[in-house]
Amino acid sequence: MGASSSSFLLAEANVDFMIHGLLKYHLFGQELWLTTTHVGMFLVSIVLMIFAVAVNRKIKKANAKDTPGTLQNIAELVVEMLDKMVDGIMGARGRKFANYILTLFLFILFCNLSGLLGLRPPTADYGVTFGLGIITFCMIQFINIKDNKIGAFTGLFKPLPFLFPINLIGEIATPFSLSLRLFGNILSGTVLMALIYGLLPIFITLGIPSMLHIYFDIFSGVIQTYVFCMLTMVFVTDKMASEE
Repeated sequence: MGASSSSFLLAEANVDFMIHGLLKYHLFGQELWLTTTHVGMFLVSIVLMIFAVAVNRKIKKANAKDTPGTLQNIAELVVEMLDKMVDGIMGARGRKFANYILTLFLFILFCNLSGLLGLRPPTADYGVTFGLGIITFCMIQFINIKDNKIGAFTGLFKPLPFLFPINLIGEIATPFSLSLRLFGNILSGTVLMALIYGLLPIFITLGIPSMLHIYFDIFSGVIQTYVFCMLTMVFVTDKMASEE
């Protein structure tokens, strides 16, 4: 029993959830850390900016008579797909949010897929997903007040005045529900993959994890990206004033 326990503890010590503090510094009397999450977000942001600059230069130099290159085709496919998604959920009024949804979609997607490169997905950190939830929440409330004026506040007392606490909790819960759904799904995949790599013999980890990466990093990552963006569009659309 003792030998078995020792072996388990030794294997447990090899499990790496990739939560590491890389650099410690002090700011305003507080101890702060630069972690693997910050590095992941930085790398994802750099990749997205390089992609955006490259596409922008390619589009500006494009000639209508020339055959579009691979990069231009990919960019046009992504933009067209997301434009159709925004139109399908938000209608013509939602086109002004297309740029935000595109940015949100690409950022979350690249964060989710970064696990394929051996990084800890930034979206496996609740600080990241909660920040995205807060941004979406602020946008929802801004549109609500902008379009409905005083109705944004009186609507909390409908259909009956005594439902105000429930309606208020429902509004406040929005960023938490958005962020926890994304965080929980990505973190579960990260934890499971770390356990597999840390606890299973190396000859097993050469094949099985590749299939799991397809599910947790690609399939689940794409689905959770779509769900977050779809709910964002649904919540914003719900607060828009009717066309009538």
